[in-house]
Amino acid sequence: MPQTPTITLHFSQAILQACERLGIVLPAQLLTAVRSHPARVPLPLQDEMWTAIEAAQRSPLIGLRIGLEVQVGHLDSAGLLLMSCETLGDALEALLEYFPIISEGSVIDTVTDERCVRIRYTPGYEICQATRAEAALACISHLTRWMTGDRVLPAEICLRHEARTAPATYRALLGCPIRFQGDAYSLTYTRDALSKPLIQANAALRQHLQQVADRMLASLSAHGTASQVQALLRHHPRWGKERVAELLGISGRHLNRRLADEGSSFKLLRDATLHQMAVERLQSEESLRSIAVALGFSDESAFAKAFRRWTGLSPAQYRRQLEQSQDKP
Repeated sequence: MPQTPTITLHFSQAILQACERLGIVLPAQLLTAVRSHPARVPLPLQDEMWTAIEAAQRSPLIGLRIGLEVQVGHLDSAGLLLMSCETLGDALEALLEYFPIISEGSVIDTVTDERCVRIRYTPGYEICQATRAEAALACISHLTRWMTGDRVLPAEICLRHEARTAPATYRALLGCPIRFQGDAYSLTYTRDALSKPLIQANAALRQHLQQVADRMLASLSAHGTASQVQALLRHHPRWGKERVAELLGISGRHLNRRLADEGSSFKLLRDATLHQMAVERLQSEESLRSIAVALGFSDESAFAKAFRRWTGLSPAQYRRQLEQSQDKP
């Protein structure tokens, strides 16, 4: 089974430092737990950290404010590599390739046309998703602005959720147009913006940092692909192997080889992901038909057949057992 996704300790520490500067007091036990990790912080502990942040700070835009506090050095060697690139376009290409060094599980990809490039961000988590996604997009926007000497802002930032406060407040913080309830979390840059030179460009340093980043990326490969596949399937349960491979920038055959090297397979990951999502949804009052549709099954009968294969129970039986266990004193 795939290991738990992790986030670089530098980025986790950046969040804690931002909280301190913003006057957010977090439990001492949590701070100790995060800082005790030598290099990378597991995703469940990140979930706990963001839950504590939301509990301690009721501001609807705390994610944006934290993201705007992050500096390039907080992204580990990947951040320094971005800074040393020649142009913004080069830096964004490097971000796509080396993003797992910063955060496993979540996925970044691009959609391009003649006029612009759209950087899409697919979170690999559910807990505090809106707050954390806003932090991630704010961080990327802030860093691209800094790396270009305050000359480049996104042409648009798109959020999947609705505005959590007045839209004008978003724009005042981010300095660019914001679109809500969109199809994906994303930042859009014009083609002209991609050619802007970076103020800290350094070819020799870039070559060295690329070697460092390659080694770090290789050390994560034992479970990085599986984590990315599961993150994509949670948001797109209907997708098959070829569609997932396309988004990861590899062929279906290459995806098979990567997952086999990790001791897994696409079918195993898809079953495990759909099983977990089904269990989560069955704890609500959502209808079985609605759950079947949301998970990409052709009908309720196909969902029931798969669920029985996973658990030995029908969805209705599982739900009854869950209700009975909750009724016990």
